[in-house]
Amino acid sequence: MRSALAAVRTEVGKAVVGQDAAVTSLLIAMLCKGHVLLEGVPGVAKTLLVRTLAASLDLDTKRVQFTPDLMPGDVTGSLVYDARTAEFSFREGPVFTNLLLADEINRTPPKTQASLLEAMEERQVSVDGTPRMLPDPFLVIATQNPVEYEGTYPLPEAQLDRFLLKLVLPLPERDQEIEVLARHAAGFNPRDLAAAGVRPVAGREVLDRARAEVAQVQVSREVLGYAVDLCRATRHSPSLSLGVSPRGATALLATSRAWAWLSGRGYVTPDDVKALAHPTLRHRVQLRPEAELEGVTAESVLDTVLASVPVPR
Repeated sequence: MRSALAAVRTEVGKAVVGQDAAVTSLLIAMLCKGHVLLEGVPGVAKTLLVRTLAASLDLDTKRVQFTPDLMPGDVTGSLVYDARTAEFSFREGPVFTNLLLADEINRTPPKTQASLLEAMEERQVSVDGTPRMLPDPFLVIATQNPVEYEGTYPLPEAQLDRFLLKLVLPLPERDQEIEVLARHAAGFNPRDLAAAGVRPVAGREVLDRARAEVAQVQVSREVLGYAVDLCRATRHSPSLSLGVSPRGATALLATSRAWAWLSGRGYVTPDDVKALAHPTLRHRVQLRPEAELEGVTAESVLDTVLASVPVPR
């Protein structure tokens, strides 16, 4: 199973340059059945990354462009009247897929953002009081532009906490950007992944078996305590008005186990917890306004927490 998922990284690399860490993190989310928030300036291949991942895993994917006038029913689906039968029938929305790409999710008002909450948490959609199950696997991979850009609506804390990971996609290095241009100069078409040589190398069965193996990864009580202590330390940080919730501690445990399994181990170490602390926790904390004015960031607070909490031996 590990070799199959390693092949997924290779396939994604045929279309996306310089985002290896993001690909690994997305695989961790797939193993944990968690959702991912991708943040980065426009043009760093966020959409291409998701489409290529779906192609390499042979999963269905749909894309929703979130705009200020998007309605909740445009995402979840709605009842449509059929004049021929004089009855209402349910028309599925784009949420009925394996990988839902919620593009620029912070450009739509909170009401539409909230339409995803039930789908993300319960893996179902309720319309007119009737619950409808979503396919398995189901992941929301949402992209957002940094909040300092105009025309954005910051995601509420309740929805941010539903995301397993928040990944920040950096601008490529100079050599990587040259490689991007070289590929385009050679005729690369991001809308034709098959022409780029991207092919399915894994599927649902591989994911199911891999998830079962991740569930068997052992975690000692000392490592569990370390993860809890990290999360509790954020609740006492003078720079934060909101620390990590117990749900965040559970998420840190899940991502650490998946990372340990991908690394070829059947047990979790404190280093695994450290490695996943930033992507798992950075969106679950909220800075005090005075700390923001002083230039403090969530990343720097987490660095301080990681340096201050004793590591079990």
